[in-house]
Amino acid sequence: MKPVILMVDDEKVVLESLTNQLKRAFGYTFKYETALGVDEAWEVLEDLHAEGEPVALIISDWLMPPDKGDYFLIQVTQKYPNIPQIMLSGFADEASVERARQNANLKEFIAKPWDEENLINKIRQIIPPEVFAN
Repeated sequence: MKPVILMVDDEKVVLESLTNQLKRAFGYTFKYETALGVDEAWEVLEDLHAEGEPVALIISDWLMPPDKGDYFLIQVTQKYPNIPQIMLSGFADEASVERARQNANLKEFIAKPWDEENLINKIRQIIPPEVFAN
């Protein structure tokens, strides 16, 4: 069973771009799931959990009206404390990022527009090497 990278954003074009970049970098190492917003992300997470599929990483936007990514990631950490997270945003304020660093499993904040090479390198640092060995 392949580990899953879940990408959450309210813009479909961002999700498509992320998916394409990750597939180019990691190929079939992971299963790639996307969610258009927080509600859909919870549905995907619950389905993955019910099926016993491991989530290796969540990449989430911050501003997804009416929700904010820091609160979503904090709630995810309360339910699934071992899932590492990256927040991507062009709008997040320092207080929100710090709140996520303190209360979620936030490993990295990356500003939009992101640099593909930097994102891929951060993911390689966050996900344990043994995951890539399988």
